Amino acid sequence: MGHTITEKILLKHTKLKEIHPHEFISAKVDICLGNDITAPLAIEEFEKMGAKKVFDNKRVVLVPDHFTPAKDMQSANQCKMLAQFSKKYDIKNYFEIGKMGVEHALLPEVGLVLPGDLVVGADSHTCTYGALGAFSTGVGSTDLAAAMITGECWFKVPESMKFVFKGKLGKWVGGKDLILHTIGKIGVDGALYKAMEFCGDTIENLPIDDRLTMCNMAIEAGGKSGIIAPDKTTLRYVKAIKDKRRAGNGKFYESDDDAVYSSVTEFDAKKIEPLVACPNLPSNVKKASELKDVSLDQVVIGSCTNGRMSDMRIAAKILKGKKVKSNVRLIVIPATQKVYLECVEEGLAKIFIEAGGVFSTPTCGPCLGGHMGILAEGEKAIATTNRNFVGRMGHPNSGVYLSNPAVAAASAVKGRIAHPEEVI
Repeated sequence: MGHTITEKILLKHTKLKEIHPHEFISAKVDICLGNDITAPLAIEEFEKMGAKKVFDNKRVVLVPDHFTPAKDMQSANQCKMLAQFSKKYDIKNYFEIGKMGVEHALLPEVGLVLPGDLVVGADSHTCTYGALGAFSTGVGSTDLAAAMITGECWFKVPESMKFVFKGKLGKWVGGKDLILHTIGKIGVDGALYKAMEFCGDTIENLPIDDRLTMCNMAIEAGGKSGIIAPDKTTLRYVKAIKDKRRAGNGKFYESDDDAVYSSVTEFDAKKIEPLVACPNLPSNVKKASELKDVSLDQVVIGSCTNGRMSDMRIAAKILKGKKVKSNVRLIVIPATQKVYLECVEEGLAKIFIEAGGVFSTPTCGPCLGGHMGILAEGEKAIATTNRNFVGRMGHPNSGVYLSNPAVAAASAVKGRIAHPEEVI
């Protein structure tokens, strides 16, 4: 019997000859990741365990991105813990202000994650890296501490679900719409502790940025991971990385023809329109064209889901020569310093500012209700972020709608949820 790509990667990182779904295994990790919220807890546990060093100072990655630049004394102290730990144990991949970015956009950009890797991170959206053909998943802070010491982590081998997308995407439709469509169909617990494998000719023709968006939100369906088999598009992406922190192009795995899946679902991608997830679940999905009566107070374009350069270009294309509705706050947050600089060099920053928006330094910021755009009671926002639970971006009685960058930008112009064709 064959194996899925997920099973192959996990097996390769053990000393076992065979593995099967539901079995508990210990596997070596290629990268373990922490941020300014989760890493302080891991550091405390690390010290309690009496460890004298990390398993590999090039494979432990620390990125202060959630509350940075530090918004208050507590967040400043948490960032300080990362800086001190990195200095003490000579962590080579610690990204301080000026170098940092939103972690799940930063690591692929600098070549820290490669196809075939096994990655753990104390953040639920660590599943992003499956877009490169890696098995990546979120873990708790204590598991991160153990991984930093031993270079290993325990797993229950997940079953895999296959999602086959067929057909050419329509205008203004991208990876965000594909994953919202999926979550809308199966629900926020439809892939609970499953590996969500995305494939089909639609995916084969999908750029890496859109693949990253899809795998990023696997957790919103309860998935243990999201993954896409690496191909020529993946290889081009990996080879093109200028700041490559790991040698080689990784290992390319694919699922066997006789691999076993818990379910196989096919979607006709041609029928998918720009979508919006309404409060208060990522599964509460409707067509953007059906929500024209929803007025807005704030629009956020950015995050580890849709803060990459392609997202910035789409938003700028919509906003160029237009003005944001007077009663709407537009906040644009490039995901990394590289994206920020490219936005400046290409004139996109000017477009955002002249439209009436603000252009921020990279940060998770409002996505988790951290800073840079907290919602007041009764306010509504549309955002290119990944989660819209009650109180996610501020007051419990505020509302967050999730969309792709084109819908978000069009909505900023109209002051209400809008289809891009309404303003282009």
